[in-house]
Amino acid sequence: MGIDRTGLAEFLRRRRQALQPEDVGLPRGPRRRTDGLRREEAAALCHMSADYYSRLERERGPHPSEQMIASIAQGLHLSLDERDHLFRLAGRQPPPRGATSDYISPGLLRVLDRLDDTPAEIVTELGETLRQNTLGVALTGDLMSYTGPARSIGYRWFTDPAARDRYAPECHEFLSRLFASGAREAATMRGPSSRAAKLAEMLLERSEEFRVLWDRHEVGLRPDDGKTFVHPELGRMELHCQTLIDPGQSHYLHVYTASPGTHAYEKLQRLAELSTQPVH
Repeated sequence: MGIDRTGLAEFLRRRRQALQPEDVGLPRGPRRRTDGLRREEAAALCHMSADYYSRLERERGPHPSEQMIASIAQGLHLSLDERDHLFRLAGRQPPPRGATSDYISPGLLRVLDRLDDTPAEIVTELGETLRQNTLGVALTGDLMSYTGPARSIGYRWFTDPAARDRYAPECHEFLSRLFASGAREAATMRGPSSRAAKLAEMLLERSEEFRVLWDRHEVGLRPDDGKTFVHPELGRMELHCQTLIDPGQSHYLHVYTASPGTHAYEKLQRLAELSTQPVH
């Protein structure tokens, strides 16, 4: 399957021009004259240089890798059908869909892009954080930088003591049961050759606590609506967690809020201030 440079360039231009700044959480500004996004804005969303992106739109440049194509598809908020079309134009086989996919649907991304006043994150059924907003990073730290099995909060919970630092100690026992229960349900649902099953196998080898909980065969546990975080600067933060589910991709958008007038609400405002302060 070879690359269709003309088709790829035309498709990228059309999709970039169809996206509006407000669709991706960018300010429109009074001096904008072009329809849709500028090339440099699209490039930034796709996590690549403006020069690299521009060359693709001009039918030049190297043959993009699968990772690069996936980044472009996510940055331009393509639907799954559009993503698969982009892969084929670039001469690549589209990745699988469903529970094993890290591709975030445009609808879920649009909601996250509009949440700039409260912490939010998009996670997989294995607890892998795919995207956080600025306040989400300020609340829990950068969870998108992990690789391999450590991408899963359940894996980190049982193998890295530091993973528990931002959660109230009195919640640890329940969270351990919750993660073990979720691991068993996911492994059973997805089958013995799935990523969920392999993750459980690794934890059975590396964590005595996980082995004990796994042997209980406890299923059906669900997280509480209330979450108590321990922030390194703000201390305890008792927040509500609302969840929006994308069943097609098995992704969850978690939004953390607090009732106005409460101490937690004041701390969320302080968290917003901290997130905008420069790092020295």
